[in-house]
Amino acid sequence: MKLNTKLVAMMLSLLVIATLILFVMNQFSQNDLVQEMQESSTEVSKAIQISVEDLTSEDQNESSRLADYFQQARNKGINEINIFNNEGEIINSSDPDMVGKKREIKKLEKGLKASHKGKSTSVSTSLRPYDLVVPVIVGDEQLGYVQINLLLDNIRDIQHANFIRRLVATCLVFAFGILLTFFLARRYTTPINRLAAGVKKVSAGDLSVTFPVETRDEIGELAKSFNEMVEKLRERETLEKRLYEAEHLSKVGQLASGIAHEIRNPLNYISLAIDHLKSELLPICPERGKELEAITDNIKEEVRKANYMVLNFMNYGRPLKLRLSEIHYRDLIGKALPLLQDKLDEQRIRVVTHIPPDLPVMQVDPELMRNCLFNFITNAAQAMPDGGTITLGAAFAGEKRQFILTFTDQGSGIAAGDLGKIFQPYFTTKEAGIGLGLAITERIIKEHGGELTVASTIGNGTTFTISLPVKEPQAAKDQQI
Repeated sequence: MKLNTKLVAMMLSLLVIATLILFVMNQFSQNDLVQEMQESSTEVSKAIQISVEDLTSEDQNESSRLADYFQQARNKGINEINIFNNEGEIINSSDPDMVGKKREIKKLEKGLKASHKGKSTSVSTSLRPYDLVVPVIVGDEQLGYVQINLLLDNIRDIQHANFIRRLVATCLVFAFGILLTFFLARRYTTPINRLAAGVKKVSAGDLSVTFPVETRDEIGELAKSFNEMVEKLRERETLEKRLYEAEHLSKVGQLASGIAHEIRNPLNYISLAIDHLKSELLPICPERGKELEAITDNIKEEVRKANYMVLNFMNYGRPLKLRLSEIHYRDLIGKALPLLQDKLDEQRIRVVTHIPPDLPVMQVDPELMRNCLFNFITNAAQAMPDGGTITLGAAFAGEKRQFILTFTDQGSGIAAGDLGKIFQPYFTTKEAGIGLGLAITERIIKEHGGELTVASTIGNGTTFTISLPVKEPQAAKDQQI
């Protein structure tokens, strides 16, 4: 329901409620008024009846009935009752002091109001009294007159009470309308204020602001439009980031293409030189043959790794080509650690593994996964310059068909503001870093269909967690194709 529709409905409802209340109260007031008039008429008729009986009765003791009755009749507006004979003399009265006094017959016959100068009424604030003069005729003989002095105080009280009730009812209806208006105002101004605060946050660069669409009125449409605007701003920001990354990737690609041959040529020369030295030295020093062969093999392995890293650096913006094969995770670690062991020993860093013996065989690219291990262990070692322990954990979630690999260090940790940036290309907090290690690692994990997450606390270390799905042999073959 729209806001203007709600306001119109509210005003119409208040009008209908006020009309119904006033109508009902008016009906009750009319009923009270009619009942009061009926009771007053009944009392007047009874007073006339008693007066006629007094005129026609020969027993003087019966005249006391008028005084007794008058005590009850006063509550119904009868202020005074006088009985006149034909000569205008008051022969009986509700006021004993009036008995014996005379009035002019002509005034009585004309039904004029009696003048009681100097005599106060029973209530100082009552209305002006009215006289009702009724001739008493029995057969063809007129016996006298009955004068009844009436006060309309009861009727006035009923009308006044009705006016007060209508006034109070009207005030209550409008008070209810004011409260309802205040409620509606608060209900609409509160989300508007929230929207205004959200607009300020968005203008300050915070695009995480959203508002729940709880209604279908103007406020709901405004919140929906605001959310759509923020969503478009997010898409634009994401597009700008991608364009920025693409621009940097392009620059890195150009740089890599320019220096690739300059790097790979020395690497090829080193590799050939190692082969030459190996062939020359082994026959000369057969007693140290195994040692020389191990050293030359390690040098060639490092050269091959460096060459592979150059290729990855050049092809970062391109899709990776996975060469999947079966390998045990323990064997993968066994091939990576020896190349880092000397550096780890120098920094007094110990590597602990927690790998269950029944861990299934993994279908991964061994070269790329070993690259990931190098990055995790190297980063962990750099975070612990004073030594510590690196824990490599592994588990298999059978219900999810996933390998869970963890890498935990005891280093300085990562600031909360940097956790969302560490996988971005070129982001680094190291003086000599280029910020591609974790970015490449994340790409490798995603290419395997997995997920990489991180949890860190300043001063307590960091834990990287890899979730890798199980790849069936057929899927592995399709991946290689």
